[in-house]
Amino acid sequence: MFIDYATIRVRAGSGGSGCCSFRREKNVPRGGPDGGHGGDGGDIVLHVDPSKRTLIDFRYRHLYRADNGGHGQGKDMHGKNAASLLIGVPSGTVVRDADTGEPLGDLVAPEQTLVIARGGHGGRGNAAFTTSTNRAPRRWEPGQDGEERHLELELKLLADVGLIGQPNAGKSTLLSRLSDARPKIGDYPFTTLEPNLGIVRIGDYESFVLADIPGLIEGAHTGKGLGIRFLRHIERTRILLFLLDINTPDPVHDFNVLVEELHQFNPELLHRPTVVALNKVDLLDDPVAILPMLLEHLPAPVLPLSAVTGQGIPALLQHLAHILFEIDRKNSTEES
Repeated sequence: MFIDYATIRVRAGSGGSGCCSFRREKNVPRGGPDGGHGGDGGDIVLHVDPSKRTLIDFRYRHLYRADNGGHGQGKDMHGKNAASLLIGVPSGTVVRDADTGEPLGDLVAPEQTLVIARGGHGGRGNAAFTTSTNRAPRRWEPGQDGEERHLELELKLLADVGLIGQPNAGKSTLLSRLSDARPKIGDYPFTTLEPNLGIVRIGDYESFVLADIPGLIEGAHTGKGLGIRFLRHIERTRILLFLLDINTPDPVHDFNVLVEELHQFNPELLHRPTVVALNKVDLLDDPVAILPMLLEHLPAPVLPLSAVTGQGIPALLQHLAHILFEIDRKNSTEES
């Protein structure tokens, strides 16, 4: 099950209390204070776990608590600091404060960490309050409370190419043709109810990640057809690959609907490199009569193909690889 949204509550550990104690030994009738400090409470730390793909773990557990610090003891023995509680999340997780909406972090890089709640400091024992005028202080401090937060976790898939199209356009078939992914495929709308990722290999050493975004329909940006859940996964893709069914009554209208939904959701998405693929050309009776008209009304580049037969697939791969190469080259030039 693909879970891409969750809310949890985290509570860092409280610090241990300091100790009020005095040295008691034979032949030392007036030993000084020897109360130790309390240990610090454990932090709550989120970290990117490469083995996780969804937020499903948080569907069954909603409260995470770190251990408290140990209390101080006599003979200047300090309490033990509690270990941090590590919570693994998949790469691409956005963290917000659920009560205020404040963004707290974006966990993308492997093994990236984020301290989300600090443990309380331990209290000082009475030995810390000794002065020249107060040789036997009875003062000590309780440990501080750990931070507590209500968190909102949202997963946005990381992919080089986002595959976008209306239901039953053939996205899952194309993903299975290009990669080792095996999404559910059927000849009816909304076969795909969750995003799928596939590794597309180009030659022996190069590859890129392709995300099959479930079908978008008109009104998706308002949540129609679970559109908001699907649209968020497009935000991290570097290339938008629109897949249109060439056999629908008006493929140009289908394309315009998809563009408008992306615009309403996030206009910045339309500034990214775009490729349009016309699928199911193998079902056309007269491609020569239809293709020129569609190519005239759709933005270049437009590539006809058949996800079933493989027609046009090599040209599509070559074009996507070229765009990714240019993006990487531009980024490396800007960094240097």
